[in-house]
Amino acid sequence: MGRIGATLCISALICFVHAAVIPTDIAKEEKAEAKDYLVKFGYLHKPLENITDEFQEHEIEDAIRVFQVASHLPVTGVLDEATITMMKQPRCGVEDSFNKKSLKYLLLGHWRKRKLTYIINNFTPDMSVSDVRTAISTAFQYWSNVSSLTFREVPSGSADIRISFKRKYHNCGQPFDGPGKILAHADIPEEGTIHFDEDEQWTENTYSGANLRIVAAHEIGHALGLGHSRYTGALMAPFYKGYTKRFQLHYDDIKGIQALYGKGITYTEPEFSTTSTPPTGKIPDPCTADLDAIILGPYGKTYAFQGDYVWLVTDYGVTIPVPVKTLWKGLPGNINAAVHSPRTGKTYFLKGDKVWRYTNFRMDLGYPKQLTRIPPNIDAALYWNVNKKIFFFKGDSYWQWDELTWTDLSRYPKKTSKLFTGAPSKPDAALTWKNDKVYFFKGDNYWRLNSQLRVESGYPKSKAKQWMQCQNYD
Repeated sequence: MGRIGATLCISALICFVHAAVIPTDIAKEEKAEAKDYLVKFGYLHKPLENITDEFQEHEIEDAIRVFQVASHLPVTGVLDEATITMMKQPRCGVEDSFNKKSLKYLLLGHWRKRKLTYIINNFTPDMSVSDVRTAISTAFQYWSNVSSLTFREVPSGSADIRISFKRKYHNCGQPFDGPGKILAHADIPEEGTIHFDEDEQWTENTYSGANLRIVAAHEIGHALGLGHSRYTGALMAPFYKGYTKRFQLHYDDIKGIQALYGKGITYTEPEFSTTSTPPTGKIPDPCTADLDAIILGPYGKTYAFQGDYVWLVTDYGVTIPVPVKTLWKGLPGNINAAVHSPRTGKTYFLKGDKVWRYTNFRMDLGYPKQLTRIPPNIDAALYWNVNKKIFFFKGDSYWQWDELTWTDLSRYPKKTSKLFTGAPSKPDAALTWKNDKVYFFKGDNYWRLNSQLRVESGYPKSKAKQWMQCQNYD
């Protein structure tokens, strides 16, 4: 089977508490299995032979970190219980390739024709022949419903896509591993091979076993040219999520297949409806989205906001955006500004003429409250570590407020340019970051200010490239 290069996937935002660490006397076999797993799925790229033990340990630790990011686990670099458990979850046998440039789908190849044939070379005894055919046909139909592709089963002879049930070593270079773990694998175009592990219990219309229809749809996605998705709700995510009674393709799956083959004649654009909790607006792409706000907030993490969504900005890139209400219950989307105070541990969100205050992710009693001493629709806010004050910005002006003592705000507004030299007017967002530097954001530009609050040489720079780590972003 063809190998596909891997890069890093991005984690969801809801894991903050570190998992319990496995004792140091963890079985050598388990460590070896974990290392083999990291190599198999593309997290360890360098050969481990003929290098120092210290270098090898650093390489493995880095690989574990990337896997933890990809698997939505606390990023510790430690082979802990949660990490080992995740490595034992059923999944696709294709390496974890993800899009480096943005959160969107990854394209690995395409067929030069739109009318494809497929053949089922043998059948699993777990299901009747007719049920297998129906499951496979339905899996193909998910893709033909949203693209210009058509599929036809042929009973014998040659076919574009060849489907088989195999066990263990089966002459394709990627042996199966018995029940659990690897469920199936596929080649990218125009190879056309899909294999299912016969040691699995293949089922339909039940939550037990492995659902053939959904697993087949995933592998067909690879056979049509799609890589793994960074969106956990997508069909093309690497881990098997189980049977879903009302299964639908994720919008990222749809956009990916249409990027390869175009829309079908009867296709109409759906509203996003592929998660158990439907989102309230279009999911932003951190590579292109203008920020509503950005904070260095709870747990020392950097949170970026746009519309109804929030994502983390990490050392490895950005996480998948999730609805704001997933973290801050009761907080509306489309906020105007946000600021986190390390002095009090409070986070303030401003929208219109109201303010919401939270301790970590719990709204404080009595909030939201009316803004009475600063104007509504603030553009941005930040906490400045030097004087421990909170600044609010609107247009070309600012207000300075002390949380713990009375502040005479009648002396404001004042001109932003008088204190923040070189900063843009009407910024989208602002914050003081871990390095104690002040940052302003507007569109794709950002400015960094030194300790004298002057914009440093070489700015503005691209937010997409430097903050969101969108490679080759134009």
